[in-house]
Amino acid sequence: MAAGSARIVRYILFAFFGVMILYFISSSSIPRPPLPTATSLPNMPWKGKQGEPAPQSPGDSVQAPPPVNVESLAEKPNATPAPSESAPAVEKPKQSNDALLGTPQSTADTSSERANATFVTLARNSDLWEIIKSIRQVEDRFNRNYHYDWVFLNDKPFDDKFKAMTTSLISGKTHYGQIPKEHWSFPDFIDQDKAKKVREEMAEKKIIYGDSVSYRHMCRFESGFFFQHPLMKQFEWYWRVEPSIELYCDVGYDTFKFMRDHGKKYSFVLSLYEYVETIPTLWDSVKTFMKEHPEHIAEGNSMKFLSDDDGDTYNHCHMWSNFEIGNLDWLRSQAYTDYFNRLDQDGGFFYERWGDAPVHSIAAGLLLKKEEVHFFNDIAYYHVPFTHCPTGEQFKLDHKCSCNPKDNFDWKAYSCTSRFFEMNNMEKPDGYKAESD
Repeated sequence: MAAGSARIVRYILFAFFGVMILYFISSSSIPRPPLPTATSLPNMPWKGKQGEPAPQSPGDSVQAPPPVNVESLAEKPNATPAPSESAPAVEKPKQSNDALLGTPQSTADTSSERANATFVTLARNSDLWEIIKSIRQVEDRFNRNYHYDWVFLNDKPFDDKFKAMTTSLISGKTHYGQIPKEHWSFPDFIDQDKAKKVREEMAEKKIIYGDSVSYRHMCRFESGFFFQHPLMKQFEWYWRVEPSIELYCDVGYDTFKFMRDHGKKYSFVLSLYEYVETIPTLWDSVKTFMKEHPEHIAEGNSMKFLSDDDGDTYNHCHMWSNFEIGNLDWLRSQAYTDYFNRLDQDGGFFYERWGDAPVHSIAAGLLLKKEEVHFFNDIAYYHVPFTHCPTGEQFKLDHKCSCNPKDNFDWKAYSCTSRFFEMNNMEKPDGYKAESD
């Protein structure tokens, strides 16, 4: 009898301890770090210490292994051909989001008429594992159907491991080039003592990247030189990709052909206000350029996106340039060349901390007609700390999206995307108010 009672007591104790263990496991959690504020990460940093680049190299080209044999989609016609240019325009008070965005409804258009286009990435060897994540995203969501080339640029030579790993993941041809010294160094007209003092002052004020030399070289290079690199001169279109980005939805049409066939020259997915202390005199230089070259200012431009007082002051709105699909011939045009040279001579890349995002955005806003600037609503995108998640449940189901609509930045107070919609008289999508909190 005593032995039976002892067994019962042991069973009760075992059950009690088992329940307690399950309780502690289920109630534990791993805390998530808070996302940085909007002003703490205006752009992806160019990592690493400052150093002089080696002399220009024409770059290497590596042919990727044969792509995976995906189902042949080339026979599928493009469901939404480009509208006839001769068709008369019909003005309406408001148009639907898809109508004005020109979003194709076709899936996997792989017809043989390819655009002359490439992806382009500025990276260092130490960025390998982060850029691999980006490549997988782009290949899986888009490029596995189109096999476009990919250009990698670096201020140092790429090592064999970087080349082998990236080439193995890309379905198109890969190219590796080194940035020439004159594009990654202080120009002769810059007073380096003055520039150093500015960096020290910005460091004291804790301005993001305020004391970084390499970040300034990166911004100047992306603003005025990446499209001049010998490896880029063979192409007409580019899609910029940075390390650690994510694409949340399938992109079932050729974005390069869409840009070409619809007369677009610049595009974005995220927009926001620039950190004021990094660009105090940028708009002064822009106004000087406008006075010197009125012939370059496009009629019907996007000034209303950039300014609330017809150009007297800048409202600091810009399109986030870590994602952009654009026309390289436009960047090589006389208009953009004159624009960049004016800014470069004024020294703001080094005497302040001008970023390539406002530089590109202001150029697109002034030198292009507003119809030539496109918002890719259907390219769901993440770059720390912001997300573009297309508004609308059905779209996300149709395109196998994985983004949380609560993370969508488009309609938040710090976003400038509403301005773009209002300027173009575009109707905001159903459900946007629920994502504005």
